[in-house]
Amino acid sequence: MTKPTAGTLAVPGATLHYETRGSGPVLLLIPGGAGDAGMYEGIATRLAAHCTVVSYDPRGLSRSPLDGPLADQRVEVWSDDARRLLDLLSPDREAYVLGNSSGAIVALDLLARNPERLRRVVAHEPPLLEVLEDPAPYRALFAEVRELFCEKGLGAAMARFSEGLGDDRSAEEATELPPEIQEMLPRMHANFPVFLKHMLCPFSGTAPDIAALHRASNRLTLAAGRDSRAQTPLYGPAARLSDLLGTTLVEFKGGHLGCTEHPEDFAKQLLTVLA
Repeated sequence: MTKPTAGTLAVPGATLHYETRGSGPVLLLIPGGAGDAGMYEGIATRLAAHCTVVSYDPRGLSRSPLDGPLADQRVEVWSDDARRLLDLLSPDREAYVLGNSSGAIVALDLLARNPERLRRVVAHEPPLLEVLEDPAPYRALFAEVRELFCEKGLGAAMARFSEGLGDDRSAEEATELPPEIQEMLPRMHANFPVFLKHMLCPFSGTAPDIAALHRASNRLTLAAGRDSRAQTPLYGPAARLSDLLGTTLVEFKGGHLGCTEHPEDFAKQLLTVLA
């Protein structure tokens, strides 16, 4: 197993913890939800033979502290953080990017603002509700989840979230992680207040820059998990964006967290897409 080299980068308002391994062109992995760099541990070790894999903890999560008080997070600030990481680690060469879930929302914003810096972006299940034909029920669901977290705590919020998404697994199964990324679990639980209170609604309510993405569509792959087809707020936005941009939706094995559920298959398909 390839051990990562850790570093930090000061950005406006925060200090980012990042990890690198491997050599060659940079592949930046942007985690989603309450996850951090450890979310990609399963695929990073498999990808490091082909490229320089960069994973990181987004601002306000895990080992990337904010300089000031916590507030609602903004997609454009997070994409600027990602750009600064690329300026540091791939200053003279186009980079590859994979974003999952809310990380895919950041990846799309990064592409819209900085297409010349990126060779290919893979956006896996960005929950961009505003691109759905009828976003209202899912806006209401996400707002309800946030309120439940504030009033009744994590258990009630996550149970409603799973129910609303049509996920019939138990809460334990839904958050079960493979052994290779178990180390992240305590950090992920500590991050849930940030995600549910300050990310879920602001990120999912973001309207992507369709015109800019259309101009950069030759650098974009929209992706979703085959097991997510019935989960409209997860699968639907990627499918809808693919239609709007005239691109082909690529399906990966597994569901919303296919990179953790099936790391070997996910890594193999990702390399194919990047090539």
